[in-house]
Amino acid sequence: MILTVLPRLAFVLMLLPALLWTGGPARSQEAGSAEFGAFLQQIRAEARGRGIRPATLDAALRGLTPDRSVIALTEKQSEFVKPIWDYLRNGVAPSRIDRGGKLGATHAATLAAVEKRFGVDRGVLLGIWGMETSFGSFTGDKDVIRSLASLAFVGYRGDFFRNELMAALEILDRGEAERSEMRGSWAGAMGQTQFMPTNFRTYALDFDGDGHRNIWTSVPDVLASTANYLRGHGWQPGLPWGMEVVLPQGFDHRLRTGSFAEWAKRGLRRADGKPPAGAGEARLFYPAGATGPIFLVTANYDVIKRYNSSDAYALAVAHLGDRLKGGGALKGAWPEDEPQLGHAERIEVQKRLAALGYDVGEPDGRIGSRTREALRDFQERRGHLPDGWPTPKMLQALKAAR
Repeated sequence: MILTVLPRLAFVLMLLPALLWTGGPARSQEAGSAEFGAFLQQIRAEARGRGIRPATLDAALRGLTPDRSVIALTEKQSEFVKPIWDYLRNGVAPSRIDRGGKLGATHAATLAAVEKRFGVDRGVLLGIWGMETSFGSFTGDKDVIRSLASLAFVGYRGDFFRNELMAALEILDRGEAERSEMRGSWAGAMGQTQFMPTNFRTYALDFDGDGHRNIWTSVPDVLASTANYLRGHGWQPGLPWGMEVVLPQGFDHRLRTGSFAEWAKRGLRRADGKPPAGAGEARLFYPAGATGPIFLVTANYDVIKRYNSSDAYALAVAHLGDRLKGGGALKGAWPEDEPQLGHAERIEVQKRLAALGYDVGEPDGRIGSRTREALRDFQERRGHLPDGWPTPKMLQALKAAR
């Protein structure tokens, strides 16, 4: 779940010392408490307008205070802070592969039934389950209602968290979860595959037939709900997410998309030496530039990113799923010994691309798909190898550009 700080957050900055950090003058604390109390009254009025019962609101909101830690956590998402190879090394660790393999065997019949109904690859389902909560071993220790209320109060991501808070209150009001069950991530995601409340409302399923949509303790419901989410966001049955590939000598890096058959004719081979095979289109993806592992990825890879828009996350899910189906480790070597840009330098890359007319979003030092594509276009126009990888050399080229 990737989140971006919005400008309207600024209106509460004066209150953050009292609301979210370590204290401050008594008058500031009183002002902060009054502001948050007034906000909760607004939430109560809106929720009552949606038909949520006063008793539900009392149970959910009485005595609620802002969580002082959640705003800090918005700036520490490991998908963007860690180098991608460190993120994958942790995500696809031997212990996780071992645990996932055992659970995959235990729930093989459920996985087969879910795969048959939704057409979603079981490896991807296992990958999401493993990456989100290490297969249900840790689903989060935050009070979901408190987290959502805190984020909604400060206007983080506009009205997103206010809407999620309303959905969480509706879940409680319908009796689909107990107040004590509403534990999850700092951002309000719940259950073994970390559904936001609105996603629970839309995609959660009762797959075990007990009359209760249970993403907390029912593995059939967890896996089916996750598959339903992916299918609802465009998953194409039978299309692989992608694969690691090896490029031929003299490859034209300006090539970006094509069918698997076209890529095979261009001389690409899978990491195991076989030609790419399958129906559908795929594009080249250089997660760490042309010197690191290189992949062909498809529209189903993009569906994984609908779960979490980080390429590091999506690649970890996909690779973990492949490992749990018996696949091997990545063949390409990550460029760990090459100089890397720091956070401030990555922001400068984005600012300089924006100054050249590229749409990279708000410069935040997080290298996502828009920054990669902008940099690839810049590289191609300036005669550099177009791999979209921000290196010190590319930063110097951007500084010299007019």
